[in-house]
Amino acid sequence: MKLPIFPLAFLVLLLTSTSVLVTPLEKFPRKLDVEVPVAAIPIANNEPVPKISAQAAFIYDPLSAVVLYDKNGDIPLAPASTTKIMTALVALDNYNLQEVVTVPKIKVTGQKMNLIWGEQLTIENLLQGLLIFSANDAGEVLASHFSGGREAFIAAMNEKAVDLHLAQTHFLNPTGIFMPGHQSSAQDLARLANFAMANSVLAQIVATRHELVTSQTGQLHDLFNLNILLGTVPGVIGVKTGKTDEGGEALVTYVKRDGGSVLIVVLGSQDRFGDTKALIDWVYRTHQWQEPLAAVYFP
Repeated sequence: MKLPIFPLAFLVLLLTSTSVLVTPLEKFPRKLDVEVPVAAIPIANNEPVPKISAQAAFIYDPLSAVVLYDKNGDIPLAPASTTKIMTALVALDNYNLQEVVTVPKIKVTGQKMNLIWGEQLTIENLLQGLLIFSANDAGEVLASHFSGGREAFIAAMNEKAVDLHLAQTHFLNPTGIFMPGHQSSAQDLARLANFAMANSVLAQIVATRHELVTSQTGQLHDLFNLNILLGTVPGVIGVKTGKTDEGGEALVTYVKRDGGSVLIVVLGSQDRFGDTKALIDWVYRTHQWQEPLAAVYFP
């Protein structure tokens, strides 16, 4: 016999009398013939969220699909170099990690790992430069190597955004250089990062604090991760920094602790690391992950 429907709010109240309602990122389908697997749910007390400078922020538990905090999460803003999460995914979809690429003549502004014309590196090396050091030249080389060229690569980025249901996301370049119309939202970036971290190669690279890359032609590139929370805040395992003068600072962070895991995105921040650290502290100070008391069924 199937059990009656219990709203999520009632399920949460069963767990604790002092809980604060949390919101599922995805609605359940109308009909379901199988048991819905439910992960431990983060339950909050009544402590308010700390004041942050970010125009938008989004905190999401990737296991239970529960939203812990949403400040303008669906508003399109400049993603800056968090764009490179998608750049890396499209590269991983289309290239072999050990494939060797010759650096073409490219014009690059912003952060660079100082690639030179004619230098040869593997795709893996370029991904390390892209994600660890946020190198724009690595992103441009990955895009220019694509069958059909740079514009086709950007089109593939937008196609994948559609596939992942990133409704507020549109890319105009592979690096995150500010351009009107190059945009994403905090909620979209949380969804993108959640998908990306399921890729073991990408997850390993974004968790790397330092890498010394030697190209096939002998050039050395000393890469240090720009995310100062990595290795200093317990549980932080990535994901990507970003910053433009026009759009402010951005940071996508994955935190994995014994108590529970969260993805935190801040956009349009004046202090991405300070904002994120304050939100991490708030999450783990005010939330406890509790197992649900019963399975949920839909008739």
